[in-house]
Amino acid sequence: MANPGNVAGGLKATLTNPHVSDDAKEGAQHRLDTEGLKAAAAPTQETVHVKDPENVKRGIKAALHNPRVSEGKKEELRHKLDEQF
Repeated sequence: MANPGNVAGGLKATLTNPHVSDDAKEGAQHRLDTEGLKAAAAPTQETVHVKDPENVKRGIKAALHNPRVSEGKKEELRHKLDEQF
């Protein structure tokens, strides 16, 4: 079964899409009204993922040892590593 929040989001997108016929828009509006679908809420502060500083540090160090990373980018990363850690 489809996620109701995703279904509602798709129906709302149908309503605002200029390439969709009026009949399709009416059908989407009817489904939203009759099925009581609600779009998924926007992410709140609690759901936003915060990066672990230690993982960021490890990623920078890995990039510094990666031969495919340009010297210019490595210099930026060295500067970032010195400033933040």
